[in-house]
Amino acid sequence: HEREHDREISELITRHEEEMEKLRAELNKEQQLLLDELQQQMAATHKAEIEQAQLQSQTLHSLELEALRLSLNNMHTSQLELTESNFRKEKETALVELREMLNDKRAQEVAILQSRHQLEWEKIKEQCLKEKEDL
Repeated sequence: HEREHDREISELITRHEEEMEKLRAELNKEQQLLLDELQQQMAATHKAEIEQAQLQSQTLHSLELEALRLSLNNMHTSQLELTESNFRKEKETALVELREMLNDKRAQEVAILQSRHQLEWEKIKEQCLKEKEDL
C-alpha cells in the first residue's frame, strides 16, 4: 500500500511537473506575444510621433517662409514707393528748373525785342525828322 502510495505520489509529482512545464511554456509564449504586440504598438506610436513632428516642422517651416515672403514683399513695396517718391521729386525739380530757364530765356528775348524795337523806333523817328527837314 505504501509503495502504491509512493507510486501515485511520484506520478502526481511527474504530472505536476509536466503541467508546470506546460504552463511555463504557455506563459512564455503569451509573454512573447504580448512583448511582440507591445513592440509593434511602440513602433507604430514612435512612427506616428515622428510623422507628427515632421508635419509640425514642415508647418513651422512653411509659416517662416510665408513670414519671410511677406516681409520681403513689404520691403520691396516700401523701396518702390521710396523710388517713386524720389523720381517724382526729381521730376518736379527738373520742371521747376526748366520753367525758370524758359522764363529767363523769354525775358532775354523780350529785352532783345524791346531793344530792337526801340532802335527801330528811333531810326524811324530820325528818318521822319530828316524827311521833315528835307521838306
